[in-house]
Amino acid sequence: MSPLHVAFLGCGFITGVHSRHLKRLPDLVRCSYASRDGDKAEAWRRRFLGVGSYAGYQAALDDPDVDAVVVAVPPRFHLEWTLAALAAGKHVLVEKPAFPTLADFQQVCAARDAAERVVLVGENDHYKPLAGCLRQLLAEEVIGELVFAHFTTLVKRFKTADDWRNDESMAAGDAFFEEGIHWLHVANSLGPRMTEVRGFRPTPTIEGEDRRVKSMMVAFTYDNGAVGSLYYSREVPSLFRGLRLSKLFGRRGIISFESNGGFVLVRGESGSRLVFPGFRDIRGYQAMYRDFVGAIREGRPGEMSLEAAMVDQRLMERVYATAAG
Repeated sequence: MSPLHVAFLGCGFITGVHSRHLKRLPDLVRCSYASRDGDKAEAWRRRFLGVGSYAGYQAALDDPDVDAVVVAVPPRFHLEWTLAALAAGKHVLVEKPAFPTLADFQQVCAARDAAERVVLVGENDHYKPLAGCLRQLLAEEVIGELVFAHFTTLVKRFKTADDWRNDESMAAGDAFFEEGIHWLHVANSLGPRMTEVRGFRPTPTIEGEDRRVKSMMVAFTYDNGAVGSLYYSREVPSLFRGLRLSKLFGRRGIISFESNGGFVLVRGESGSRLVFPGFRDIRGYQAMYRDFVGAIREGRPGEMSLEAAMVDQRLMERVYATAAG
């Protein structure tokens, strides 16, 4: 089959991330770029060897040669352009966080079903080799029954004053909503499912140019009786400016893992072993696009369907409701 023609709506940082990973999939996807600035779109086309550029998002939607779009604008505009793309008959991959409310998700579900198109939420962490490795280890019960889960994602990394993420109306929320949702999904996708969740927000402070609320702690229970915690911050230093360790504690052993996916250490009744989940697609983007293209060609939902993302959204809304209380 010929590659899927995907047009990026927006030429910002995350479009560059996607495009660098897609360079490894030339037989699967060919890319075009749309921006409100036509010269910028053309510069991105040249930079990533794309096949087309568009001066405006609607121009990309009007091109019958475009099969699908990636909605890579700030979250404030996700709903508008996702609905526009579906109305134009395009499949959609929408960056995460996809939409700020469940009502938005439901509106997109209705539009997706009416258009008979695939909508995938760009939760690349779901597809990381690390997540797959942890799911397999828990399924194999290598540490026995799960008791505690502890997830850590801490780094001191501030945004600049002109970054749109400093505006919560553009980002649809604070740092945890805009970035921490990835780890909330991972914590709820390893096998056991969260049944109760509660957010705890430290007293916010503003340091330098980054004006966002940057930290959140989440406590939760799983449907198998285990309990866990998620520590998220973009204002707390981490070892080597990014090395973060998380753990899964079972009744017969412990899984320790580097949160970025570098390694997994399994200690159980049969001894210890070091596992390297995989570095080639360590961030999961290639696997995500394989799922997106496969879902379109096979007429099936993708793994990160709207329904899967709505599970995360319900948890997120509960986190903020309890943190505010």
